Amino acid sequence: MTHPSTAQARDELRDLLFAGTFESHHQSIRDALFDPVFDPRQGLNLEQAGRLAYARSRHVHAALERPLQILANPRRLFALAEWPSLLDVASFSLLMVHYNLCLGTVYDHAHGRQDIAELTEALDALTSFGPYMATELGYGNNVAALETEAVYDPQSQTFTLNTPGAHAQKYMSYSGFGDIPKVATVMARLKIDGKDLGVFPFLIRLSTEAGLCPGIRAALCPEKPVQGLDNGLTWFDNVRVPRSSLLHGDMGHFADDGRFVLGSGNARARFLRAMSRIIPGRLCVASAGLGASRASLYIALRYGQQRLTNAPGTNGMPVIEYRSYQRPMFSALASAYAMTLLLNEAKARFLACEDEPSAEVVSLINITKALATWDASAVIAECRERCGAQGIFSTNRIADYGSLLQGLVTAEGDNLVLLGTVAGQLLAQDWQGDEPARPGRVSNLAEPEWLIAALAYREHQLWQTIREDMAGDERGYFEAWNDAMNPGLALARLRGERIALEQLWGASLHACQDQTKAALAALASLYGLNLLQRDAAWFLAHDRIDAGQALSLEGVIDRQCAVVRPHVATLIDGFALSPELLRAPIAQDDYIQAFCKEVNANVD
Repeated sequence: MTHPSTAQARDELRDLLFAGTFESHHQSIRDALFDPVFDPRQGLNLEQAGRLAYARSRHVHAALERPLQILANPRRLFALAEWPSLLDVASFSLLMVHYNLCLGTVYDHAHGRQDIAELTEALDALTSFGPYMATELGYGNNVAALETEAVYDPQSQTFTLNTPGAHAQKYMSYSGFGDIPKVATVMARLKIDGKDLGVFPFLIRLSTEAGLCPGIRAALCPEKPVQGLDNGLTWFDNVRVPRSSLLHGDMGHFADDGRFVLGSGNARARFLRAMSRIIPGRLCVASAGLGASRASLYIALRYGQQRLTNAPGTNGMPVIEYRSYQRPMFSALASAYAMTLLLNEAKARFLACEDEPSAEVVSLINITKALATWDASAVIAECRERCGAQGIFSTNRIADYGSLLQGLVTAEGDNLVLLGTVAGQLLAQDWQGDEPARPGRVSNLAEPEWLIAALAYREHQLWQTIREDMAGDERGYFEAWNDAMNPGLALARLRGERIALEQLWGASLHACQDQTKAALAALASLYGLNLLQRDAAWFLAHDRIDAGQALSLEGVIDRQCAVVRPHVATLIDGFALSPELLRAPIAQDDYIQAFCKEVNANVD
């Protein structure tokens, strides 16, 4: 039986990780995943797995309120991003593209329009799935350069949607299963009277149960492991669509005589407005990544408490008791908590914006998406390795999460590109706020407040040094910026890590339960110590630590892991996961019996 104080600490940690919204926004989504449709299925080929993902997505849709209601409540959308991938990686992709990108674009630019009510209802009722077609084979992340065109004919008041060449085929959108009804949001270049007016979203019927609509061709992309979906190459061959297909929003309007009139602002501003779902999409991607990170830790650490090894003097030592296991795994636990709280802060700032998010908020979201998905990739890889052969099996989930993260690190913007953009913005403006003080030398390197001050000082020094170097470079802006790129990336990354540590330490200070305070403080120290060790040469060169302290960091981190150890079970219980939900044999209370049952069931 769980001690009352431990249960209270578990509940407080859960409320912290889910920003006090678990019951209101997360629990019903989580509950939908207990349905047998999410039970593991062995031996499926990729097409069967893909069609199962469509069935599972329909189940989630039926269990919740309508998608348009979810879009009106962004916290609910972020929660939806966090759970389905824990049991089916492909279902997450389908749901997020449908809800956030496809229907979300309609919500942003054409909500309530009667001339597209039939298509909107098909998406809202999920009688049709909604692909999002932006990326083209020849352009990757450079959506602004795409070449799919929509030519307007004022006489007939229709558009002709066309793919001008192989490089302009829509790439990776879900178009391969032509017998599944779909309504797509297609990003295309609007052309009127020979003028290129930039990239706009269009809503079109892509397919019915009878197959792809006339003039539309699609071919399946090569197979992908785990994510057996119908990613395809899609070609539009002079497809005629009504003018209602244009989701112009405030980017323009049709005059009474049928002419199209551009809205205010320049082409760049209109393009960013057309791509409005990318920013909340980055928060969805980060949510999914950290959900998988926490699930991996839950599975691996429960297994680590049971997996017995031969140690000096005993044949029954759980692997979790080894320092060589504790350092990578407890460090991963600390970073998962820190990244989750960083994400919560980014969500809160985004939701506080009454209109378009400010440049500062967008920068924080960009940093968060990059750091969260990179960190999740590292955590999942570590968990997979620490589980040995058990980590390889899909039935134990962790390997599948690794496949998910391979896509998330480049989804909604490549991480290096996002951090490079943030770095450019940080270096182009004056330092915001007070200049951090030079932290004094301390004897206890594990003190979180000192670690925060040390990171803030390094962040400012990096910013100042890069600015001075660029100002003194006479070769031209590109050459100066190119040489500053990698230090700039380090600056942007450090900005996010410093905020994450502040959030983790602040949470420990504001916790009500003594056990929660101790657990979070232990994680904050461990997270900060790992950052200090990574950049120990810099802190040594700047006389913030001495040579003896630099050499002692290995031992300091090991001792901090020993401080974390008594809190591990409570910390992972705060994830609101359970063996019954995840259905991973090695996460069960008796993993040996569970694994044998799984194997025997498959043999039968």
